[in-house]
This record gives sequence, C-alpha cells and structure tokens, in this order.
Amino acid sequence: MAAEDPSVSGVSGRYATALFELARDEKSVDEVKADLDRFAAMLVESADLTRLVRSPVFSSDAQSRALAAVLDKAGITGTAAKFLKVLTANRRLFAVSDAIRAFRALVAKFKGEATADVTVAEALNDKNLDALKTALKSVTGKDVALNVKVDPSIIGGLVVKLGSRMVDSSLRTKLNSIKHAMKEAG
Repeated sequence: MAAEDPSVSGVSGRYATALFELARDEKSVDEVKADLDRFAAMLVESADLTRLVRSPVFSSDAQSRALAAVLDKAGITGTAAKFLKVLTANRRLFAVSDAIRAFRALVAKFKGEATADVTVAEALNDKNLDALKTALKSVTGKDVALNVKVDPSIIGGLVVKLGSRMVDSSLRTKLNSIKHAMKEAG
C-alpha cells in the first residue's frame, strides 16, 4: 500500500503503514488516529516536547521515560502509545510528525476521503474549518480531511494543496504579483 501512495514513503511511511495495517486489523483506526492527532497537537503547542522528539542529545532511555509520562498525562494508550514507544526505542521519534502525516493519508485513502494541506496566517475556528471542508467536498465529491498549518508569513488568505492541485490565495502571493507587475511596467 505504501508504494502506491507517493506521500507514504521512507522510514516514516513504513512505520505508518505497519501501524495502519495493525489498527485496521484491530478495528481501531479511528481511535489510533484520534490519539495521534492529540499527540500532534501537543507537539505544536509544546516547544519542550518538540525538542524532546527532535533532539538527538537525549538518550533512548531518557526519551522513553519522558514520553511515557507525556502519554500517561495525555491519556494516550493502546496501539498509538505502543507505536510511539516503538519509534522511541528504535531511535526514530524524530520522524513522528511525518509518520503521523503518512498515517492520516492512509486513513483518508481507506475511508475514501481526500486530504488537503491548508496553510493559513492564523488558526481557523470550527465554523471556518467546516466551511472550507464543505467547499472542498463540493469540488472533489469526497469528504476532505484537512492538515492545517499556521504560517503568519503568508499575511492573510490561505494556500490549499489538494493532491496535485494547489490554490494560493495568500496575501503575500498577491502582493508579490503586484510588485512584479509594477517592476515590469516601470
């Protein structure tokens, strides 16, 4: 399955594929996805957790103990917790964000959903997220799972990448277009 999907490759793709197949066999795909989504949100919110995950200076033992405490506090158990612990034991915790992204892609494909990468200048509220999902569903005819990334450098608007299609309505791109047009006119 990983070979069919270009977004699921490399080390993180292999781990994500193994996790997906296990979760599918256990009929716990939604539960595992919810736990991984919670862990991904924690990574975004905590610079300390991100440092723990990415830094090679922490020993495997130190990472394991810290991760166990984080998972316990967050209530992440079962297959998702075991997966994160295996990544840690194998010194692959640095690839967790890519593995979660690949797992989400596999879940979306399994459920017949499309996945869109959305970049926004500031976090969207639930109403705006629902409106965006509805608009993308009308274009694709499928339910669309969103991977939202906040990037203040786009100033405003949003960038949506859905498969090979990309729509860039960011203010930064529009300002750059105006700047180029003014240079050519002058």
